Amino acid sequence: MNRVKDNPSSSTPEANIKSILEWLALAHGRSGAEDGEQLHRQLICLRDTPIPGAQRLKLLDLLFGQAERITKAELPRLNEVSLPISRKLRQRVRTLLDILETLTQDYFNTLADLFDPQGDNAPRMPHMSLRRAMNAISWQVRIAHMIASPMPLGLWQQLHAAFRTARRLGLDEFPGPHCGPSIRRIYTSILLSAIAQPVSFSADELEFISEYVDKCTPDVALLDTPPLDARGIFWIDPDKDFPAHALIRRIPSPESEVLYFSCDALAEQALKHRAELLKEVAAQDIGLPRFADTHAGPGVLLRLHQLWGHPAKRRFPRRRQSYRAHLSSGLGNLWHLMKAPETRVEQSEWMVTNESPEGYALMHMSGQTHDVRVGDIVALQACDEQADSAQVWHICIIRWAISENPEHIELGLQLLAPRAISVELAHPFELDASKVPALILPATPPLHPKQSLIVPPGLIRENARHIIVLQEDENLSIRELQADELREQTSSVEIFSVSPDGST
Repeated sequence: MNRVKDNPSSSTPEANIKSILEWLALAHGRSGAEDGEQLHRQLICLRDTPIPGAQRLKLLDLLFGQAERITKAELPRLNEVSLPISRKLRQRVRTLLDILETLTQDYFNTLADLFDPQGDNAPRMPHMSLRRAMNAISWQVRIAHMIASPMPLGLWQQLHAAFRTARRLGLDEFPGPHCGPSIRRIYTSILLSAIAQPVSFSADELEFISEYVDKCTPDVALLDTPPLDARGIFWIDPDKDFPAHALIRRIPSPESEVLYFSCDALAEQALKHRAELLKEVAAQDIGLPRFADTHAGPGVLLRLHQLWGHPAKRRFPRRRQSYRAHLSSGLGNLWHLMKAPETRVEQSEWMVTNESPEGYALMHMSGQTHDVRVGDIVALQACDEQADSAQVWHICIIRWAISENPEHIELGLQLLAPRAISVELAHPFELDASKVPALILPATPPLHPKQSLIVPPGLIRENARHIIVLQEDENLSIRELQADELREQTSSVEIFSVSPDGST
């Protein structure tokens, strides 16, 4: 690799420019993400070099191209990572975020040069600098979502400032290169991805949502007053370091100059796309990303329909707690645990930090977390309950995950049922053939008046009948069920409400 001087700012401007151009020539044509640290040094070198604004912009644009190349190479690596991400990967991501943060700030700085009447600015519209600053912000948001990390301080304010500047200059609707998205479209796409509760989706689901928002959703109108006759209303305060809020959850202060938008049309379109997928229409035929054809695709669209079109208030207050609990994750582990509680399965230890009738918030204490995935089912047992002969294991689904550093991860669990029963699914006419482990959850009225069946993705379909369930207790019992409704669908499991076959 070509090494750059450690203290480039001590060199002459001409030497610094030559060093940057030499590095760009060496990096040209590469497709990997291994140049992150060197690129960051080039950006710092350029920032510390006193040169005319037009020349700075040209070099900044060339370095932006390399940042785009590195970012697009790094993003796919984050799709299948376990949380918390490793120290080595976090260092790579930290370098990439430093690059994008530097680019964002430096493009903002160029705007001052473009409007300086005494400056030597080239004939260039400021929308190019604004667009690239917003693209750098968009990548930072996506990366933070994918690694379940808190958003960098001030990032949302930078995004709002970029859009407000474009709007003030009348450039927010200016089309991008090659008929690309306008600045307003870039802005609203970032907001739509953020209000979809990104901590509640896995990395590959987040990539699908990002692509779906970019390519498959109608434009969103930004209004000075709340739209009438809409349910999915959100608002933005450009002066605050926050994304959009749902109006039903939080009302803006009277003195704030906020913008409103409705997601009703997007929510209905997501539901329509889901219905077409369930009719076995290929994703490609309706212009959806390929992920929509997976078993998790329709489930993600259903959740987007709810999150965008029907945001809801929290139903129960949280109670602060501080007690330890054991957690076991994955359908296979839970099946063995429910079948024989004395079975040794991999467990980790957590601290319950708050709880409500709907679920728990946990902080990791010890044990492996490499199998922890948003959307997977887990069993949670308070440590002080281990002395109980019944060994109460609460069945939950992981709703969100946050990881601030390699030694830290927090989870949010939604309680599904107070217990579960291990069963096996068999072929109706071949009971001796290989069987599939599954779990039966008891009915929990009034919310879930029927039993539920947890199975691996893609095994059965909604309204399927003649589902043969084998349950071993003291004797072997055989039941025939039908799947009435798909209660939950993720990339890890599917949960159906079930009833005896033939019932109404």
